[in-house]
Parts: sequence; C-alpha cells; structure tokens
Amino acid sequence: MTGEVSPVSGAREPITQGELRASHMDRDRVVEVLRVAAGDGRLTPEELDERLEAALTARTYSELAVLTTDLPAAGGHSAGVAAPEAKQLVRIDCGAGTAVRDGQWVVPQRLEVRVSSGSVKLDLTKAVITSPVLALDAEVHAGSLLLVTRPGIEVDTDDVAVRGGAVRVRPHRGATVPIILRVQVSGNVTGGALKARPPRRNLWQRLLRRPVSYQ
Repeated sequence: MTGEVSPVSGAREPITQGELRASHMDRDRVVEVLRVAAGDGRLTPEELDERLEAALTARTYSELAVLTTDLPAAGGHSAGVAAPEAKQLVRIDCGAGTAVRDGQWVVPQRLEVRVSSGSVKLDLTKAVITSPVLALDAEVHAGSLLLVTRPGIEVDTDDVAVRGGAVRVRPHRGATVPIILRVQVSGNVTGGALKARPPRRNLWQRLLRRPVSYQ
C-alpha cells in the first residue's frame, strides 16, 4: 500500500569495534605514531610512505590498527587514545640554579626561557610531541640553555642575536628521517651559551659501539 514502510526482514548483526568507522582525528593520531616511529629509525622512508597512504585512506579502526601493531605507542600513549593536551605557553625563569625538563614531558606550543647565571636543559629525546612546531623565545645572560634532540627534530637559531656568547647546533648523523618537530629559536644570548645536540652515549654504549637508544 502506498505510504506504508515494509518491516525490516531481520535484525542486523552487531558491529565489532574494529568495524567501526574511523574519524579524521583517529587517522591523524595514527599518522603521528608513524612519523615518530620513522624519526626513531623503526620505519624506513619507503615503509613510512606506504603506511601513511594506508592510514589516510583507512575507513575502519581495524584498518588503522594493523599499521601500528609492530610499533610502540608514541610517547607511551596508544594510537587510539588521545594524546595529552599541550599548553599554549610555558615560562621557565632560572637564576643561579638549574632547571631540567626530561622524560615524557609534554612539549608546549610556545616556550619562554630566561636564564641568568644558571642552566636550563630541555631534553626532547623522550618528550611527548603534539605539535610540529615549537616557538622558543630565549634570553640567556651569563648562563646556558641546552637542547638535547633526537632524529627528526630540527633546531633553527637564525633569529637569535649573539652578543659575547655562543650559539651552536650539532645535527644528527646518519640517514635522513622525516621532521617531526621544528624548534624555532629567537631571542638573545649575552655572555652565555645556547646549544643543541644529540644525547651522549654512556660508557657501555661507547665500549660496545652501540648507538643511543631513544626508547
């Protein structure tokens, strides 16, 4: 009869978690895991390109999950779990003491560092990176600011004015990996030092000629 709707012939089978449709945010989280893994040397450039293409075209959770099953989670977080939210601005004011950020600390979008007669160390080797760019405003007077980097982290100091101090950036050696973080440094160095370098190997790693581990 016109206007009538035919009843459903049978109930649909329940959908499993893996068959649920993935969102843009789900794809972006997996892409970030893949980029970090490539930066750590776990994926070759060819493998990264192949998996990125699969991640960007994936339709379901199961299609995304298979791309990271052989990889550790980025920054200790699962690819299906939202990464911790980064602060927009963090300020570090160090006088005659020492300030250190290391381990799995969350890198903010912008960082203001003031150092006078003290030292600040920013260890990025295991940091949780949630944004591709870190704006670092540095004022170093008779002190030191050290950035410890890992493959895939690029430090740009072109906008730093040096007056009686030193600025030095030591890049990583070896194969080129995709950039996962650009640190854009600006500010002034007066009678102090601003340095960026890879982590140093410990005695055991030097004796066995083993590279630094970023796990």
